[in-house]
Amino acid sequence: MSGSPGIVYLVGAGPGDPGLLTVRGQQLLASCDVIAVDALANPAIIAAARAANPDVDVRDVGKRGGSAESVSQHDINTLLVELGQAGKRVVRLKGGDPFVFGRGSEEAQMLAKAGVAFEVVPGVTAGIAAAAFAGIPVTHRGVATSVTFVTGSEDPDKGGNQTNWAALAQAGGTIVLYMGVKTLPRSAAALMAGGMSSETPAAAIQWGTHARQRTVTATVATLADAIAREGLTAPVIMVIGDVVALREQIAWFDRKPLFGKRVVVTRASAQASGLRQALLELGADVLDVPALRIEPLDAAPLHSAIGDIGRHDWLVFTSQNAVRIFWDALRSSHNDARALSGRKVACVGRATSEALLAHGIAADVVPSRFVAEAVLEAMTSRDDVRGRGVLYIAAEDARDVLPVGLRALKCHVTIVPVYRSVTDDTGAGELRHALQCGNVHAVTFASASAVRGYVDAVGEQLAARSIAVSIGPVTSDAVRAAGLTLAAEAAEASIAALAIATVNALSQC
Repeated sequence: MSGSPGIVYLVGAGPGDPGLLTVRGQQLLASCDVIAVDALANPAIIAAARAANPDVDVRDVGKRGGSAESVSQHDINTLLVELGQAGKRVVRLKGGDPFVFGRGSEEAQMLAKAGVAFEVVPGVTAGIAAAAFAGIPVTHRGVATSVTFVTGSEDPDKGGNQTNWAALAQAGGTIVLYMGVKTLPRSAAALMAGGMSSETPAAAIQWGTHARQRTVTATVATLADAIAREGLTAPVIMVIGDVVALREQIAWFDRKPLFGKRVVVTRASAQASGLRQALLELGADVLDVPALRIEPLDAAPLHSAIGDIGRHDWLVFTSQNAVRIFWDALRSSHNDARALSGRKVACVGRATSEALLAHGIAADVVPSRFVAEAVLEAMTSRDDVRGRGVLYIAAEDARDVLPVGLRALKCHVTIVPVYRSVTDDTGAGELRHALQCGNVHAVTFASASAVRGYVDAVGEQLAARSIAVSIGPVTSDAVRAAGLTLAAEAAEASIAALAIATVNALSQC
């Protein structure tokens, strides 16, 4: 974009939950040239931005408590100016809101001074969101009609600070402290010296809006001790005021069925998002470790089968992957859904049939039990299967239940393997560490091959350190064969049922 006018967008990433990112922020992340990301921005937001914008240049400019990895504000300002002057569209992604204790206004000043265009995209600030996720409203009729946001990094014992603690103590509203764990004892003492009752309710919220959120309640006099006792460390938001007492009634986030539970998703990356989202909705801290990677096979046999599609009366698909690869081959052969006119289709599983329906083809056979045996049973009961031609599109290592059964019906079965599942150890290091620390409550499996990939990635001993939840009987057999503890099996082979089975398994722990 050399020669084009650059612009820097100061975007609030929100407090942690990726769902709290604004629509405008999401749009800019999907179209910018560079992302200069803050240390507190959720990595899931960056992952989504990379997926939508593969060529984006991501620069880590996080401040990390003065560590060697920390980037100075001066260097950040210089980088933003340089990128803007080079004609780049830059998203400066900042945790929370850029103008609430985020030094976004300082960056805006430097950009203005350098003549670089900029835009401010506000974000949800942690002082409101973390409290809300903890069930604490910062204002409430009859309890608190005002709220004051204060940076806790100012030391009340030192002269020259800008916070009038005595006035805050007398104001009667809610006080929200940012970045104040270390100075809390002195801040609390200053508030009580100014007239605040030592019994005033207070709360500390660590990692607000994240699945790993933790909340501690106490009083203004005892909150610092409670934080130390529970081992809370930054990032922490503290709320002081009578509104904290309302948490007992309206806490909601940490009452979700999987709150505080870390659950591993082992599906291949392309299919993991649905299960991940279902578990997040239930409050789980999800560790997404694919365990498998889908590797397409030589496409020539598939293209040949498509070219001779008239020989096949039936098409059988065993997975979403099979549907996707088949459709890509169909389109690259300059065909579309019309090429399947007159053919009937059977699918193993609702997700597979839905993937096919997305291309305009409704499956003729989708049994209530999502296993090959049920598909064979359903096809056997029909009067338009015996002796017909069947194109069976599956994984390289797919079970032979269907081909064998269909051949027993005198069907002419053409098997075309279109992909293989291979072990993907991306993220295996993080998973091994979590298992070693006992920080995994359950591992979910949506296929037998995922079980093998998981054991290959972490080793037999570590693999056995967590309970397993399976999507169906075939996968359950693989879990047992691997020496893992099967805690629950989904009532049906669907993502929703697998998530419910996980809740059932962990409710007994």
